[in-house]
Amino acid sequence: MGEAVELHAGERTVRLSSPDKIYFPESGYTKWDVAQYYLAVGDGITRALRDRPTTLERFPEGVGGESFFQKRVPKNLPDWIPTARIAFPSGRTADEMCPTETAAVLWAANLGCLTFHPWPVRRDRPEHPDELRIDLDPQPGTDFADAVRTAHELHALLDEHGLRGWPKTSGGRGLHVYVPIEPRWTFTEVRRCAIAVGRELQRRMPERVTTAWWKEERGEKIFVDYNQTARDRTIASAYSVRPRPHAPVSAPLTWDELDEADPRAFDIATMPVRFAELGDVHADMDDHAFGLESLLELAQRDEHDHGLGDMPYPPDYPKMPGEPKRVAPSRAKHEDA
Repeated sequence: MGEAVELHAGERTVRLSSPDKIYFPESGYTKWDVAQYYLAVGDGITRALRDRPTTLERFPEGVGGESFFQKRVPKNLPDWIPTARIAFPSGRTADEMCPTETAAVLWAANLGCLTFHPWPVRRDRPEHPDELRIDLDPQPGTDFADAVRTAHELHALLDEHGLRGWPKTSGGRGLHVYVPIEPRWTFTEVRRCAIAVGRELQRRMPERVTTAWWKEERGEKIFVDYNQTARDRTIASAYSVRPRPHAPVSAPLTWDELDEADPRAFDIATMPVRFAELGDVHADMDDHAFGLESLLELAQRDEHDHGLGDMPYPPDYPKMPGEPKRVAPSRAKHEDA
C-alpha cells in the first residue's frame, strides 16, 4: 500500500497512511488522489464545513468495501480540531468533530472518509439551524433535467419571499438548494418552512413535484424531501466526494449555469480544474442570513386555509406532536379493513 506520507495544509502537517490504497476500483483512484482532491478544493470544503458538527461517511477499504456513518468523535482526534455536542431525536447526545481548516478534512480522509455530512448548525448554537436546505430528489422515471426545472421554479418562489438560494448537485441525479438563515428558529420551525416550500412547488407544478412521504404515492415526480431538515438529518456537503464508481462530487453551481450542468462532469479530477479557474462559487453564502417570517406565514396559511398541518417524520423518530399517522396508505387501508 506504500509508505505513509505527510501532507501540508496551512500550518498543519497531516499523516496519510497507505496512500496507494485503491478507493475507487473502476477508475483506479487512490486514497492519495482523494487527499489531493481535498487539498485542491480546501477553501471550498472548509467553508462548507466550518464550525459545523459533522458526521463522517467512512469507507476504510474503498467504495467496494463496508462503510459506516461515524457520528461520534473518532478516537485520537487531534486537539486542534474542535467538537460540539449535539442532541439526537431520542434525547441521547454525542460529540461530533467541527472542521475549521483543511487539515481537519485531510485527517478525516485518512480514516477513509469520502463524504462529509455537516449539520445545518454551528457549534456555538447547536439548537438553531442557520441553513434551510431544500432537497430535490428525482424519483424513478425522472432525472436531473426534471430537478433543474423544479429548481428554477424554486428560485422564483424564494425570490418572491425575499430569499436567495445557492444550488449544488447532490453528486447523483438530484439538486440541493441552500438558503442561509438567521439562527433564530428551531429545527421544527425550519422543517415547517421546508414543508411549506414543497407544498407551494407542488401546487405550481402538480404534474412534476410531490411532497408525498410514502414512495407508493410519489409517482414519476421530483420529491421535495422536507425531512432532510429534521434534526439529525444531514446532506452531503458541497465538494464532498460521493461513493460512486467514477468518484463524483457534490458541485456548487450558479443559477446561470444550471441548465447546461451535467452532474457526471464533476468529479475528483475535474473539480480541481474548475476550482482553480472559478474559485468557490458559493463563497459569499456566509455573507447572508435571511429571515423565515414569510415562509412561516405561508405555512400558517396552508394550515388555516387548506387544513394542511404537519407531515410524517422518518421512522426512527419518536412520535411528534401534531404528526399524522405514520403508516403507509396501503398498509393503513389493510389495517382498517
